Parts: sequence; C-alpha cells; structure tokens
Amino acid sequence: MPRFSANISMMFTELPFEERFKAARRAGFDAVEFLFPYAFAAESLADVVRDTGLGLSVFNLPPGDWASGARGLAALSGREDEFAEGLERAARYAKGMGAQQLHCMAGIAQGKAAEACYIANLRRAADRLARQGCKVLIEPINRHDMPGYFLHRTDQALELLQRIDHENVALQWDIYHHERTHGDALTALAEVVPAAAHIQIAGVPERHEPLGFGALFEALDVAGYAGWVGCEYHPVGTTKEGLGWLGEARHAAKTRA
Repeated sequence: MPRFSANISMMFTELPFEERFKAARRAGFDAVEFLFPYAFAAESLADVVRDTGLGLSVFNLPPGDWASGARGLAALSGREDEFAEGLERAARYAKGMGAQQLHCMAGIAQGKAAEACYIANLRRAADRLARQGCKVLIEPINRHDMPGYFLHRTDQALELLQRIDHENVALQWDIYHHERTHGDALTALAEVVPAAAHIQIAGVPERHEPLGFGALFEALDVAGYAGWVGCEYHPVGTTKEGLGWLGEARHAAKTRA
C-alpha cells in the first residue's frame, strides 16, 4: 500500500500550524509535508518533527513574494542571486528537520531565457543539496490554478529532466495537476513512475478528498513505487471527518495482500 503523507498546509487547518503535526500522527499518517516553513523558527519545527517521530516528505524553496503573486524563482532570469539566497535558506531548514527532498518552484515565466535559467538553477540546487543528502524535485503545475506557470505539463517535465541530466533531480508528480491538464493519470503512470520521487493526490476538479483512487493506489503498488504519496487537498469539512478514503485504501490493500 502507498505510504501517505499529510500536507498540513491544507489539511488540519482547523488547528494552529505547529499542532497539525500531532494531529496528522493521531490520524495515522507517518509523514507530513507543507508548502513553506519560513514563518517559523527552524529549530522549533525540528523539535516538533523529532517529538512526533514523523517523516518529512517535502517542502518548497522560498517562492519570492507569494502575496504579490510570485510562484517561484528558478525560471526567472535576472534573479539568480535571490534564488541562491533562498536555496541556502531552504537548505538550513531541511538540514535541521532532516528533510531529504525539496521542491524547487519554477515561477511565472516563459521562453528560452526562462528555460535556460531554470536548467542552470536546478543543476546548482542539485549540487548544493546533494552535499546534505537532499534531492531536488520539479513539479508541473496546471495553468488553470496557476496561470503562466513555467513548468505546467508532465511531458515537459520529463523532457526537462533529461536535459538537466542530474542524478539528484527527480519528478514530483501531482495527480491533481496532471489530470487538470492531461486527463486520466492511469494512462501515464507506467511512463512517469520511474522518474518520480514523490507523488501527490487530490480529487479533481475541486481539489478535495481523493475519492475513488483505489485503482490508482493498486497501480502504484504494481509499479513498485516506494516513495511517499502526499495528500495535498482541501478537506470539505474537518480533516478528520473526511478521512474515510484512507481507511478504505488500507482495507483494500489488506484484501489484496
């Protein structure tokens, strides 16, 4: 059965952020992930991760001024120094919390200059984070939710991974984003899984609970996917009330065993 990680930037939001770790553990998750930790002291979050015994599946590098519409820096030509500063900041947080994967957001950009900048920044990040055993992830994000985002298609991401050509860069594949752009994820799974170090799920199109995902979970098992499956969705009600899908997934896995 897939190993599930709770995205506590979206789940358990009825609680203060630092209390969501324990709530995820009580709900049966073995790991958490989140968008950005930078509003909190790295030492404080490291203590919470250690005390709960949770794994930390992934978080994002600093994206720039999120409130003003920034959605990452990696593909923004002319802002390489800002990207490098954010990389160092993320590396410090990752080291303190024991994170082994970081997602590098591309940003709102287009064109050949953006592509060249993106490839160079990812290679730089991969070299830097390899020194502390941390992998760099890239994620295609659909343009319905994030208009103008540079990396927006699964096939684009796979092609860029070949061009980046670095053993410390891998795919973060969000089923929600893929299906909003391409349609049924099951048809792409065999091609994508070998490149994926992290997978995320949510219902389409509202991004609520991942209902009806039984066939996909089974396909991930058959494909031998061993990474975390991040639950990056907005619960319809409270998080706990909407976790029936998780019990169903575990029951189905026991039935198949």
